[in-house]
Amino acid sequence: MSTESGIEERIESAAEAVGSAWPLHSFVTSNPLAGFEDRPFHEAVAEAERLLGGDGYPSADVFRRAWEAGRIDDDVLATHLADHGFDVEPETALDRMAEPTTGASADAETTATDRVDAVVTKWLAAFLDQGTAEWPMPNRDEGFYEAFRTVAPHDGDIPDGEAVASLPERPADAIRKCLDDYPAERWTDIFEFHFAALPGWTGYLKQRADGGDDWQSTYPISLSGYLAVRLALADVFDAPVTPPETAGEPTAADWNDEVPLPEVWLSAWEATYREDLVESLTDASRSLEEAEDETRPDAQLVFCIDTRSEVIRRHVEAAGNYETYGYAGFFGVPMRYEGYESEVAVDACPPIVDPQHRVAARPDADADEDPTAYDRWNRVLEAGRSAVESLESNAATAFSFVESTGVGYGAALAGRTLLPARVYDAVEAADERTPSEHEVCEPEVDYNPDGVHELRAGLTLEEKVEYAATAVELLGIEQFGRVVAFTGHASQTTNNPFDSSLDCGACAGNPGGPSARVLAAICNDEAVRAELRDRGIDVPEDTVFVAGEHNTTTDEVELFDQNVPESHEADIEQLRSDLATARAGAAAERTADGPADAESALRETERRAADWAETRPEWGLAGNAGFVVGPRELTEGLDLDGRSFLHTYDWRTDSEDGDALEAVMTGPLVVTQWINAQYYFATVDTAVFGSGSKVTHNPVGNVGVYQGNGGDLMTGLPTQSLKATDDDPYHQPLRLSTVIHAPVERVTGILADHEELTELLDNGWLSLTVVDPEQDHRAFRYESDLSWTPVSEPEGAKPSEPEIKAAVADD
Repeated sequence: MSTESGIEERIESAAEAVGSAWPLHSFVTSNPLAGFEDRPFHEAVAEAERLLGGDGYPSADVFRRAWEAGRIDDDVLATHLADHGFDVEPETALDRMAEPTTGASADAETTATDRVDAVVTKWLAAFLDQGTAEWPMPNRDEGFYEAFRTVAPHDGDIPDGEAVASLPERPADAIRKCLDDYPAERWTDIFEFHFAALPGWTGYLKQRADGGDDWQSTYPISLSGYLAVRLALADVFDAPVTPPETAGEPTAADWNDEVPLPEVWLSAWEATYREDLVESLTDASRSLEEAEDETRPDAQLVFCIDTRSEVIRRHVEAAGNYETYGYAGFFGVPMRYEGYESEVAVDACPPIVDPQHRVAARPDADADEDPTAYDRWNRVLEAGRSAVESLESNAATAFSFVESTGVGYGAALAGRTLLPARVYDAVEAADERTPSEHEVCEPEVDYNPDGVHELRAGLTLEEKVEYAATAVELLGIEQFGRVVAFTGHASQTTNNPFDSSLDCGACAGNPGGPSARVLAAICNDEAVRAELRDRGIDVPEDTVFVAGEHNTTTDEVELFDQNVPESHEADIEQLRSDLATARAGAAAERTADGPADAESALRETERRAADWAETRPEWGLAGNAGFVVGPRELTEGLDLDGRSFLHTYDWRTDSEDGDALEAVMTGPLVVTQWINAQYYFATVDTAVFGSGSKVTHNPVGNVGVYQGNGGDLMTGLPTQSLKATDDDPYHQPLRLSTVIHAPVERVTGILADHEELTELLDNGWLSLTVVDPEQDHRAFRYESDLSWTPVSEPEGAKPSEPEIKAAVADD
């Protein structure tokens, strides 16, 4: 198997050991061990420890604090320990887990492999730069391998430039040449070893090669090209080519019944959390039929399923006669979005969904605001930025620039440091005087057959109708209010390389406002409404769809209402007033450990948004642990503490086969599991699976960060997004607990059709509980192989054998 195709197959197989990573400006949370999801969780953790050196479980100290705080129930823990053959007391188990593991101590001296890493990362950073370098690497348009082959021979850090210059023209030939002395059956392990040496860079290369964005099209790079360069450098530096001998099996003291002791503690912690959640939802399910309300809401707001939406939704509902819904934040439209006068388009859909449409923002002829004012202001800002960047980077003017502007710079820094809330006010005042993009532009949603991009421009009428109908049917909306607001979300922060990690994950780390605007425009289209009526979806003539965006740092919800008819202006004004009330309540809740009154809480959120030295502008999705799929009435009266993703779903309005539920389970469920896994692993080992402290971050090429002045890309979440202090996790590292409100047989049928879902469940990457409204609202926990175990019963009742069998698939 020495052909080029054979090499590519081995490369593809070896690269599965490293999870994909997205660029910093479009941060997407994903499971860093995604390549191991085909095996049990504890096996994946052990393999990742071997390859990457990362810990896959919380430390004994973290378990101890959770146990002492009551987050791990004593009885649940005792049951889990006994079920897996651990006959020990909790204290003894904790002491055992706290014992240091044996292993070779790290060699402080610089090794040949270190020198290979230093050179290869230097050239990767130069090649992959996205517009920040003043002197770009030559020959980038010829691809990474060819550019390296022609430029790197002049690198004084490479001991044999001639060897680099004489590399074969094709990467596959270079790889074959480097591995001539090794049998082909070892090549996959060798490739895996070299990919795992710099998993951050490898993960980014995987995503870039698969994503095919504008940067990849212009400056292509492949895993084979990278591997050829790394193997060539290993040769000239005389660094190891093959992986070291693998370590032995884990010690028997930490394993029993093939499951490690930390896995048992983790499962007990998760079960404690899940029991409380399921009990609350089971009780709520039994009271659903008694809570029928035919009153028409004044407005309905559709938020993202993001955990941060759970808090603001409660406060919105308390502020007036409003209904809220949860829907994945790209609102079901898989598009690539091009902002007004933007140089690049960005994917505004989850990474598991390929964009199907290109939608651009263009000046709105009917807008109240003058687009020229927007253009003029942005040209002034761009000219100022360009002038400053030119002066800062020009050696001839740098010193005189500092002398002439130092006072101004100092004042600006002092203001952001000492009076960030005042700076926020000044910025807001400037924004109010200048029209925003949404005030002067509208998304071009109509299909344009003359589009020149690789994706079709706009949407056909049939596609618009399908997206609108899917949203209505999935959410189970049967009675429309006068106003329906699709509300995306974005964050606001200053001097934060990880700002996109706080934006909408369903929009690939971008703001959700554009997606909300697209669906609102679709639903306001009269032709779309006519087609919907033919499908049995009757949207009242007085229903107006608007878009909005929830600022998750300040909890402000801005409505994009410039095209609202006069007949609805009073409705919008009342909604805007009530959203301000909801914002105050949500801000007070989020800052519960800070100011006591609402006004001070609002000012605190504004300070965090404007303070350039703030390392924790908001907590993002930290704390996430649950995913609830069901009608809002199921969770409406519950305070879930911002820890649950909430997706609206009504089993009664779905098809018999559960088409809507299938869409949720194969889409949002998978994405939330990715998010949960990213937070979990980054918390248990921030150095390996996260990115360490923001304080020592060094952004590189607008694609990632280093810790210090070089090395591997740190692609995970920073410490400040996960921990209150270095030793005190704010995020509780638990695997996702999913609860679905639907007939259990319907869920079983969907699982039977999707092996990728049953694989995640059978291997312990998340848990699934179903609250079945057709079986006396009992809860059933998924075990394995499409089998279920009842976990709750109506008071005084016992399930009969036939009822249990009805919930289990026979095939």
